[in-house]
Amino acid sequence: MRRFSSVLAIVAVSAIGCAPAQNRAPATLSATIVEAMAADTMPREQTADQQIRHALNRAAFGARPGDYDRVRAMGVDKWIAQQLEPRRIHDRDMAQFLSRFLTLALSTKELIEEVPPPQLIRAQERADMQRKGIAAPNSAPRGAGLDSASKMMARTREDSVRYRSAVQASRRVLVEAQIAKVARAVASERQLEEVMTDFWSNHFSVYAQKGATRYFITSYERDVIRPHALGNFREMLGAVAKSPAMLFYLDNWQSSADSGAPRLQVPEKQGARNGLPARRKGAAMRGRGRDRVLRGGAPALISADSARIASARRRPRGLNENYAREILELHTLGVDGGYTQQDVINVARALTGWTLENPRQDGGFVFRPLMHDAGEKKVLGVAFKANRGIADGEQVLDILARHPSTARHIATKLARRFVTDTPSSALIDRAAATFTSTDGDIKEVVRTILTSSEFFSSQAYRSKVKSPFELVVSALRAVGAKPDSTPRTALVVGRLGQPLWLHQAPNGYPETGESWINTGAILNRINFGLALAGDRIPGARMQNWPDGGKLASSTRELQVDGVITALLGGDASPDTRAIMISGTNPMLARAPEASDSPAIMQEEEEETMLQDSSVPRMVRGRRGDPLGAPTELKGFAQIVGLALGSPEFQRR
Repeated sequence: MRRFSSVLAIVAVSAIGCAPAQNRAPATLSATIVEAMAADTMPREQTADQQIRHALNRAAFGARPGDYDRVRAMGVDKWIAQQLEPRRIHDRDMAQFLSRFLTLALSTKELIEEVPPPQLIRAQERADMQRKGIAAPNSAPRGAGLDSASKMMARTREDSVRYRSAVQASRRVLVEAQIAKVARAVASERQLEEVMTDFWSNHFSVYAQKGATRYFITSYERDVIRPHALGNFREMLGAVAKSPAMLFYLDNWQSSADSGAPRLQVPEKQGARNGLPARRKGAAMRGRGRDRVLRGGAPALISADSARIASARRRPRGLNENYAREILELHTLGVDGGYTQQDVINVARALTGWTLENPRQDGGFVFRPLMHDAGEKKVLGVAFKANRGIADGEQVLDILARHPSTARHIATKLARRFVTDTPSSALIDRAAATFTSTDGDIKEVVRTILTSSEFFSSQAYRSKVKSPFELVVSALRAVGAKPDSTPRTALVVGRLGQPLWLHQAPNGYPETGESWINTGAILNRINFGLALAGDRIPGARMQNWPDGGKLASSTRELQVDGVITALLGGDASPDTRAIMISGTNPMLARAPEASDSPAIMQEEEEETMLQDSSVPRMVRGRRGDPLGAPTELKGFAQIVGLALGSPEFQRR
């Protein structure tokens, strides 16, 4: 009945014309809705037990002890409907856990004040050396030069310590964001919201190690991605386009009209307010007020980003196509979405002037008319009149969000995330139709997918290979682990090949299974399972696992059967069961030493993730490996470790 009601909702939305008339194709849409109704009422191929486990593995990050029974009592369709309304789900324990991490509640401005960027400290050091360095004049008495040199060396040592302290403090911003991401996935009651937040964070991927981007990550997930994860696509697209994280990462904050391009005619006073900032009275008196101290003890200097802005203003700038290209290819239409290079150029022109306010003030979005290309444009066949300012960019977002290619691109990616690496055209068509008929209502698109016959097909069951993040989180959930308040678990995810917020390219981490699996990656995954079962991952203790207590005194055969039921849904291949009985995994005997998986970490990522001084030495493990040395286990712990490393657990 619930599935039938969701289809009626789509019909109703179509009938009242929620989407703009020019974006609807009534005849085609009606046919698709009929197909959706037929598909929604088709028998499900999965058994009742499989449906529950499947839903928990796709609409959540796996089952915790007791989840299966709760969903069975509630009904899988009702549980899915509940997860689609995250604001109605109480999550007080998660909120209380996260409250200990101070950076998560700070604005970007407050972060810069509390945890000043190392570049800012370095700039201050150099300025101080130039302003306060003591050089021996020619007329100075003998020995004065040595005294001056000693003072300068002492100052240099002091500044070096301050710089190193700033480096360590700045790492805290990214580390706490990583801790929170893992903790939410492990323990939040709003599991579908976490799955979708992870999906969109990867779809609108940014690289935290590019300049000051790490200072924007916290607000990016908290204020841009999470609130729209099950909301409206156009609203999220606009929030991303104006986010400091994306503006900085893809360089749109520097993009301005080429020389000779028409500019907006802005009155002088308005230009000072909304264009390039006017010079303050007395600004030539450099250094005045520079030593004022903020709450975190940092000098109130212009940030490194602002310095780059100021430097950029002093040299000729021009159009930057980076963001325009990625918003077309990755964020909306898709690589085969029907756009041309001229569309890329004109989208970039439309978005000139979309930049960053002085981070010293708030670091937020600002439109600067004097940077904007005010000429006529044409994007995807739509003509733009001249002199419209910020409206150019807003119309571009309107066009892209409601384009048929965008509907299909987003529908395909969501179907791939939830159903299979190769979703059927029929499912994509229905999901795209929902996207169009609801004007980009993400929740309804996800509902269409999660209630489809394809979602509950036998082909979809255990068809997806878990990413490193999904593997680690699902394993922790499976044994009832508590969220980790240290960076250790996030480091493990990075060690398995998916360092969080550290994918350099804008295309995000791979979405299909073959990208995650090779011999070295499999060995890493097996070692992770053994490490978890050996109580080497914070928050996970075998003695606290409810199923473990029931099986501790049983024979090995009964323990194996019990673990297969608890962790593998009662479904293991003869080979997997034989390995668990014998305690010997052939992969460990013939595989080379563990190596980074295909999504290999860069050297600078390893330095940040694996050598952060905030991680105790004993946590970092051998050679910076958070898994430590290969774990030798026996008895029940060995059985659990082998189950977590089995092919069955690697899939969802």
